[in-house]
Amino acid sequence: MDFMQYWQISDMVTKTLFFLLLALSILSWVTGIVRVLQSRKLATNVADDLSQQLQARQSDLAGADAATCRLVTEQTLLKHIGRYRFASERGLPILGTTAAIAPFIGLFGTVWGIFHALHNIGMSGQAGLGQVAGPVGEALIMTGLGIAVAIPAVVFYNLAVRINRRIMYQANDRAHDLLAQSTGLVDTTKVTASHATSVSQVHAAPSSRSTTSETQHTSNYSNSVPKQL
Repeated sequence: MDFMQYWQISDMVTKTLFFLLLALSILSWVTGIVRVLQSRKLATNVADDLSQQLQARQSDLAGADAATCRLVTEQTLLKHIGRYRFASERGLPILGTTAAIAPFIGLFGTVWGIFHALHNIGMSGQAGLGQVAGPVGEALIMTGLGIAVAIPAVVFYNLAVRINRRIMYQANDRAHDLLAQSTGLVDTTKVTASHATSVSQVHAAPSSRSTTSETQHTSNYSNSVPKQL
């Protein structure tokens, strides 16, 4: 049975199901290819982009204490990781829905074709090959179309989910490193400031002692000079 013969014997319901499966197939292929390409690009750039986003906030953390710096860093990392997760999951509902409903649409076409075969047998009163060949072929074609639409959608969905897991792993791994680095930087800054304060106090102490010595020397000299009448 060629396509033209199948198209001639099919009714409006079968043609509607055929166009629905065709639209789902085109949509799943386009969405799957775009989703996989964008996820691969995001997996390559997610670590560097997260570092740049946190580095852009370092100027706002100048002079903040350790608790504030850690809180702001955690909130910034969580916000951007959530954005990466949302961006990586775009299009997945389309692929999942197509993979789930396409076989059932094909199954509905199969049931409709068997119904046509039984209707032809009832109308003619004969169970010959001519009465059942067309409707049974129609049923098998709809089953094959449903499976053909569902398989690429499942493959693209699994690929995208696998790449998205790698994106989240890299983002979380870099987030832990950045959080540790920011905490260590705050501690180092505090130690440096404390050391500078101690050095300034040490330098200030001799000057105060010299000032006191000069004051005492001046007082002794004043007392040694005889008072004039």
